[in-house]
Amino acid sequence: MTAARTVTSAVRLLETLPALFRSDPRVDVVFAFDPGSAFGDGVLDLLHAAGARVMPWGQLSRTACDLVVSASENIDLTGVDCPVLVLPHGVGFHKLVPDARGTGRRLSGVMDDPRAWHAVSHPDQIRQLAEHHPALAERTFLIGDPCHDRLLASRMLRTRYREALGLREGRKLVLVSSTWGEQSLLGTDPLLPQRLLGELPLDEYRVAAVLHPNIWSAHGTWQVRAVEAAALDSGLLLIPPHRGWQAALLAADAVIGDHGSVTFYGAAVGTPLLLAAFGEESVPGTPMAELGRITPRLDPHAPFAAQLERAVAEHDAERITKVAGEAFAEPGRSLEQLRSALYELMKLPEPVAAGAPPLHRWPVPEAGPGEVTAMWVRTSGADRDVTVRRWPAAAGGDQDEGDGDAEFGHLSCDEEEQDLRQLTSASVITSRVRAGSADAAVGRARRLLDELPGSLLAAVPVAGGSVVLFRNGRAVESTATDPSLAGAVVYARFRARRPLTGTVTLRVGRHEEDLTLREHRATEG
Repeated sequence: MTAARTVTSAVRLLETLPALFRSDPRVDVVFAFDPGSAFGDGVLDLLHAAGARVMPWGQLSRTACDLVVSASENIDLTGVDCPVLVLPHGVGFHKLVPDARGTGRRLSGVMDDPRAWHAVSHPDQIRQLAEHHPALAERTFLIGDPCHDRLLASRMLRTRYREALGLREGRKLVLVSSTWGEQSLLGTDPLLPQRLLGELPLDEYRVAAVLHPNIWSAHGTWQVRAVEAAALDSGLLLIPPHRGWQAALLAADAVIGDHGSVTFYGAAVGTPLLLAAFGEESVPGTPMAELGRITPRLDPHAPFAAQLERAVAEHDAERITKVAGEAFAEPGRSLEQLRSALYELMKLPEPVAAGAPPLHRWPVPEAGPGEVTAMWVRTSGADRDVTVRRWPAAAGGDQDEGDGDAEFGHLSCDEEEQDLRQLTSASVITSRVRAGSADAAVGRARRLLDELPGSLLAAVPVAGGSVVLFRNGRAVESTATDPSLAGAVVYARFRARRPLTGTVTLRVGRHEEDLTLREHRATEG
């Protein structure tokens, strides 16, 4: 019997148990849903999507079972007459949470019940139990951490995960990680993702966010997306709570986090860290508390890019991973040891021919495309080279129009931009629909300019480049395949009164290429 109470605990069970009971017809796994949690929204959908057999919680006391497995310590065990194995739903016992039975706080992850056995990831956690709950210290299994083991094994897929998240040509991924509660990152600064996106150039950075499942359950998907709406319009990759945060973590170049387990796992795999929050909920003397002591803080009032660059350059991977390693014993063996514990508690021999449980790779994130359709574009240089930097307009960052000599700023919108205020204010309009010929591209660009009379020019992609059309009918063919970049180069040279033909070196992010500009002449006939 497996007990699911919250999305957090249900996900941990679904991630772990299938590999341990595979090909064993002697074991019948049934999920019982405990509806008593304020963070239970979404659990049933998750279980049904996994194809799990689910029974009402009230039926548990009338069901004969040999073992209850739970990743939540708060389940109601009335009528249960068998051992209960409590799996951690995070990293060890590092957090103090409100005690629903009183006014104080308790150690998260601990079930104080004579039927309970605890799976721990490090011997120090047994000593911690002995200090806080002496009777529980003798009912533990040292298994390690299956999530940590799979992270270590999946690091070889980092490039694949990065490609799935659109991280090409040197773009860096900043992962924002927030646990739940008032002292969490989002609890103290809910608009931090938007501000990051407003400062970090689009062609140099992507930003993803991993939010604790309790945030989603307590507030609902609609509210989460409403609060982060500007960030989402600015390209934020919002990782769903049930799938993908591990792959996003492995793909990340830096983590901005708090005292949640995702931040700690980031430290364990060697990712540079900045802490935007670190609550008093962290238990003194634990590896998490030590991580909070030695990790640099994010200054919300200083430029973010410089802080991220410094965090990466000064990252002491050996020191950080050593602290994180104090939470994980015997890495690589957790699944075997957990399976042995499960069968021992069921008083059932392990399958003789089963071999080691499979160590499955973490799946790619189910995040949206993070497309940005309105960008503030800044160009500099207009003689032989043009440097382009772009920021999402929805994030509301600095929109400086430049010095009017060799540096210019303008708003560029794709024709699919939903905000009509942005669309009708754009100097450059672009299309993602590739035209079949340069003449066809001119025709499409003309229709765009007719629809949006406030725009100066429109850019449409064609095979091998883009066509840029001015309102006066002048058309320029460019070998830039991104119409926004083609429009930016032509706009910059037009504003600087430079020729709209010839070879120009384009620099954007870490990418550099030579572009050819030439006048378009309509095909006769």
